[in-house]
Amino acid sequence: MTASLERFEEMSSRMAEVKEEIGKFIVGQQEAVDYSLLSILAGGHALLEGAPGLGKTMLIRTISEVLDLSFKRIQFTPDLMPSDITGTTLLERGDDGRQQFSFREGPLFSQLVLADEINRATPKTQSALLEAMGEKTVTVLGETYPMAAPFFVLATQNPIDLEGTYPLPEAQLDRFLCKIILQHPTGQELKEIIRRTTGTETVRIRKVMNDTDVLAAQELVREIVIAEEMIDYAVQLVTDTQPDAGDRNDWARYVQFGSGPRGLQAMIRLAKARAFLAGRIHVSIADLRTVAKPALLHRIQLNYEAEAEGITPELFLDHVLENLRREAVR
Repeated sequence: MTASLERFEEMSSRMAEVKEEIGKFIVGQQEAVDYSLLSILAGGHALLEGAPGLGKTMLIRTISEVLDLSFKRIQFTPDLMPSDITGTTLLERGDDGRQQFSFREGPLFSQLVLADEINRATPKTQSALLEAMGEKTVTVLGETYPMAAPFFVLATQNPIDLEGTYPLPEAQLDRFLCKIILQHPTGQELKEIIRRTTGTETVRIRKVMNDTDVLAAQELVREIVIAEEMIDYAVQLVTDTQPDAGDRNDWARYVQFGSGPRGLQAMIRLAKARAFLAGRIHVSIADLRTVAKPALLHRIQLNYEAEAEGITPELFLDHVLENLRREAVR
């Protein structure tokens, strides 16, 4: 690493403080907290899926406060138009009395954007996010405007009550670095939620980092070392999700579409971020295996044969990971 180890240790410790501060307000959901922070460290966007009331919106708002990032929430609805999120150009009268066009920024021009219930908007509005998520720019009437730095989209969707929703197209799903499934809280966590939300106790959130710190942490994550054999492992894992991997994966017949280059990039970036959070300067096999599901599950589409036999993308990926583990043991 070109950065000093002291700087690396300092920023890794600061991120540990961030997690601790978030935990003062968010009860449970440790995996959701971890992968949201990993996505931010890796410079990517995350899709959070969970039933209503699991704290998706509160989690994202808390992260923005602890990291001291400008925050905007966009409630996606069927009547939401692309200009409602990107902004629009208006004809206004200037100080000199002349009329001129000026651009009014939409809520997308924030460092952390919560796209709440993203699957309730029409595909036309959903696609307005594609350029911002992929290129970090927005083009309106031929003019291109840069997004804030850093820039993250953390989107939520509800897996139930699907009437009137528009499933995200594969092209947009592929833009999300990872997909995070929120779990229902345990009995003990429910008791803690009641204690914190129905009593007189007030939790104050402390700002631990700022946008400059986040950008610096992202640079350090990029410098995490990954050995050639780790890259080979990740490449093999992604290759084994393809429908033509029958010589290595006996479940390849169930695949309609497998993961591509973005899935591989997501795995490597998330694995580096996980190593950084753990205070390590190198990626391990455990890092890659741990981040494989959040990075790849939403990029794998199985066919009707798999559905008929009850094989889900998660079971499929478990099978691929087990095959690779057996090869490593031989």
